[in-house]
Amino acid sequence: MLARDVIASVPTDMWLGGVQTPSASGARFAVLDPATGEELTTVADATAADGITALDQAAAAQSEWAATPPRVRAEILRRAFDLLHARADEFSLLMTLEMGKSLAESRGEVNYGGEFLRWFSEEAVRIGGRFTSAPAGNGAILVTKSPVGPVLAITPWNFPLAMGTRKIGPALAAGCTVIVKPAEDTPLTMLLLGQVFADAGLPRGVLSILPTSDAGAVTGPLMKDPRLRKVTFTGSTEVGKLLVRGAADRLLRTSMELGGNAPFIVFDDADIDAAVDGAMLAKMRNGGEACTAANRLYVANSVREEFTTKLTARIEALTVGPGEQDGTDIGPLVNDKQRRSVAALVDDAVAKGARVRTGGTTLGGSGFFYAPTVLDQIPDDAQLLRAEIFGPVAAIVGFDTEDEAIAAANDTEYGLVAYFFTENLDRTLRVSAALDTGMVGVNRGAISDAAAPFGGVKESGFGREGGSEGIEEYLETKYIALR
Repeated sequence: MLARDVIASVPTDMWLGGVQTPSASGARFAVLDPATGEELTTVADATAADGITALDQAAAAQSEWAATPPRVRAEILRRAFDLLHARADEFSLLMTLEMGKSLAESRGEVNYGGEFLRWFSEEAVRIGGRFTSAPAGNGAILVTKSPVGPVLAITPWNFPLAMGTRKIGPALAAGCTVIVKPAEDTPLTMLLLGQVFADAGLPRGVLSILPTSDAGAVTGPLMKDPRLRKVTFTGSTEVGKLLVRGAADRLLRTSMELGGNAPFIVFDDADIDAAVDGAMLAKMRNGGEACTAANRLYVANSVREEFTTKLTARIEALTVGPGEQDGTDIGPLVNDKQRRSVAALVDDAVAKGARVRTGGTTLGGSGFFYAPTVLDQIPDDAQLLRAEIFGPVAAIVGFDTEDEAIAAANDTEYGLVAYFFTENLDRTLRVSAALDTGMVGVNRGAISDAAAPFGGVKESGFGREGGSEGIEEYLETKYIALR
């Protein structure tokens, strides 16, 4: 499949209530290829008026969609899953073109993102409640679950398919109508997913997709409208805080999957080769542009040089290039702003005394490429130990004791995920309990699973996506007291 054929097949207008619609203003904005910096195409630039029209349709469709039998909602989600996989090659190449990740990474995201549609098609028919006798003997307690109502879902650029299906899947399964605001850098994948849902038979009005170059202008009026009942966001902690403040006036239901600063701990009893394999996944997956990416690699000093040498050799062997090119392991960063941010963090660490074991440079030529990098001897005041790197940079720090490693791992305002490697069962249980994160990976560098609850603590947000917990974010609980 050729890039030009994929781009030509993608809807580039808004999905307004499930129908392709130009922006009210007629404006459009460009989507760039991060491997070249050149324009791929243009898409409709949604306005505040378009957002209100989408909410008009979502509110009008809400009652009927909530009353749709769960089995019918489930079958639509399952058809969307099948149609997504029927077009897997198209989705994979499209994600690579607009976001930059390698084709192998994009194929993996199609599989991962699709699983949320399949999983929540199964959860749609398992929404429960309970009926019990009141302990005082004066009646009965009936508890029911009902959909929250119209949802605004704001998705990021780094996983343009999966971060959408992880919200759309449970919302539709619960009986909620949905308005999606995809990231400005990567709207094409979500627009193509809109076609999938239309083909799957999703009723009009239930799903709208609004690409925009001015997110605040579209989302602000929506969040002030009393018909909107929930906002769900994946992205930076900074933006998440702004959205929570905006939701406070109306006490909107919110779920926030925000930034991370994941520690990756290698204890002295670890299988070093397995730990290196895990670090390659946790650090270099998606080119490091993931909230789950290992940000700080804490390695026991007794094995630190062995681990660093082996990891450096693996990272030096990575092939950097356009994501659609055969053999590419690491594609470009999503835009020049992101590349400059990564470069600034590395330059700061090196200026303060960090040692570059490999990489550490911006790559020339077209596109937004940065060399896969390993740093060690990193001083405590280096900014990259505090900030989310979001790039292909492994920062290695030594430690001597278990308590020291845990304290360093927890010394951050974030709390999304932590990883550690050990062969000791007692240590596994002890360290898992001590790490102040919403998720922990033990002897593995990839933990995401549609069947598991994904989310963090502290400034990494609140609420859970995926698993049986994920649908609860889109349900209200009602207590009915019976005589």
